[in-house]
This record gives sequence, structure tokens and C-alpha cells, in this order.
Amino acid sequence: METTQVRLAAYPVGVPADSDFEFATVPLPDLAEGQVLLRTIYLSLDPYVRGRMSTAKSYADPLALGDVVMGGTVCEVVESRSGDRQVGDVVLAFTGWQTHAVVDARHTRRLDPSTAPISTALGVLGMPGFTAYAGLLEIGRPKAGETVVTAAAAGPVGSAVGQIARLKGARAVGIAGGAEKCRVLVEQLGFDAAVDHRSETFADDLAAATPDGIDVYFENVGGPVAEAVGRRLNRYARVPVCGLVAGYNDTAAAEGPDRLPGFMRRVLTLSLTVRGFIQDEFAATHTADFAREMGGWVGDGSVRYLEDVTDGLDQAPEAFRGLLSGRNLGKALVRVGTDPTSTS
Repeated sequence: METTQVRLAAYPVGVPADSDFEFATVPLPDLAEGQVLLRTIYLSLDPYVRGRMSTAKSYADPLALGDVVMGGTVCEVVESRSGDRQVGDVVLAFTGWQTHAVVDARHTRRLDPSTAPISTALGVLGMPGFTAYAGLLEIGRPKAGETVVTAAAAGPVGSAVGQIARLKGARAVGIAGGAEKCRVLVEQLGFDAAVDHRSETFADDLAAATPDGIDVYFENVGGPVAEAVGRRLNRYARVPVCGLVAGYNDTAAAEGPDRLPGFMRRVLTLSLTVRGFIQDEFAATHTADFAREMGGWVGDGSVRYLEDVTDGLDQAPEAFRGLLSGRNLGKALVRVGTDPTSTS
């Protein structure tokens, strides 16, 4: 058995180029006891992977040149030497940008296609959904009647943040790029308001959408969006920070005056809580509640989700660039192989 892999060929400077990736087809080893052979069905594309394509100091080690690009996957077991996994099982794994992989069965989690579409294990019922759930409820702590604003609201994290905020009795305002995304947020996902950050009147539109100010800002973008939101924060506002995707492709510091002193003055005078987090720090305390509550909300339609699916592993680099520039509407996925559970 062979696998086709997408490897990191060079550390990107700015927007990742095709030359920063290389495709290779290599043989896979025979299975040892306890291992399974997996066929990739869906590959998750996530902004944090851009940070791993750099040697800059971060919370996790970078990819080495020649490594398979990392990513969560939903896979089918096609061969097994484990009593816990049978041929035909669909599992959640972390095999990265490749068509097949041999892994220890203990590093997989069986999925039940009868409870939810298997792709949701990479989105609303997976890491992005958990990021929204734990970050909002543990750090943001929205109260009934408060205003919650989330950036990148048409993505998998932001869209979940807004809907959870509404379930907790708060008012949800989404920020997204383009009129179509804003329309979807309000008409399909139930946000109270949506604001287009690409509009020339963005600051005024944000003010109109948050007449009582902002009590919780779920930050995953940074840049000009964060600057505009900062001017609307109320006293004792909470700011969970899980990403800063607007700057992931930057090659130099932004031009203009240093705005950090002004921001820190706002933190002081408004008694703001600004807390960065990596989602797995809440795994021990929030996983069970997330599975129960989010599973229930998705099951009864209280939380809806969107997926942006690209077909073919060969399209992964372009789809990844699109993710970083905000082209996706919903969770960005690559369909690498046939979905055996699909009825379409």
C-alpha cells in the first residue's frame, strides 16, 4: 500500500506558495500488532497550521522541512491488527495531508455516523467547536442581555461562538468579510446582527450594531478589526483570544504608530480581562460537557453549521491559502476520498 503525501518543502515567506509544498508517493509499512491502516476521507484545514510552518517561537514545535503537513482527519479503517478497530470503522485521527496512513489504533476515536455527519468531527463537534465552547463559556462567560461580538464569524469557531452566546441569552453580533457572509450569519445562523469588515463604513456599522457597547469579544483575527472593536468595549469586558489570523502571513511589523500603549491604557481604565488560550488546556474540564451540550444542540438544530469542502488532496495548498485570506464560508475541509456514509 502506498500513500500520497503533501510535505513542507520550504518555510513560507508571506502567503504560502506552491513551491513551499511537495507531493510524494511512498510505500507504507506493514501493520504491527495494535495498528490500523487508514484511508483519509476528510482533511481539516486550520489557521494554526500556518504558525507551524515557521521556526518562530510558539506554543508548539514547528514542522521540520520534509514533514507531512499536519491536520486532523476523518478516515476509514481498511486493514486492522487491533481488536478495538474493525475494517469499515470510521475514525477521527490526526494523520495530516496524505491519502493513507498506518497508526496505532489507540490514537484514533471511532465515530458513529448515525448521530451526526462524520465531517462534523472536524468542525462543529470537533476542535473548532470545542474552541468556541470552552473559550466563550470559561473566559467570555456571557450573561443574559450582554452583547457578544465575534470576528471571523462565518468560520467554524466564530459561527459557533455566536450561536452559543444566543443560547445563553446574550445578543450575538458577527463580523465577517463580505455582504453574503453577513447575510448568512443573520438569516441562516440566527445572529442578531452582522457587520462587513471590508466596508468603508465598518467602524460606523459596528457602532450601530453595538449601541450598548461590547461585553465579550471573541478574538481570532486581530488587525484592524480588533482595533475597531477595542473602541467599543465596555467596562469589565472579557476578551478570549484564540487566534490572530490577520497577521499570520505578515513578514514585518505593521506600519504606523505603536498602538500598544493605547490598548494597555484601555485594559487598565476599563478593567478588561484579556486571556489567550489554546483549546486543549480545557480538555480535562470541558470535554464531557461539550460532547453532551454541543451534540444536543447540533442534533436538535439549535446550533447550525456550514462547511466549505474542496475536492482532492492536490487542491489542499490552494484551499489553505483561501482559508488564510478568508475565502471560506464555514469549516474548511478537503474531501480526499469517498465518504462511505454519504447518501448524496
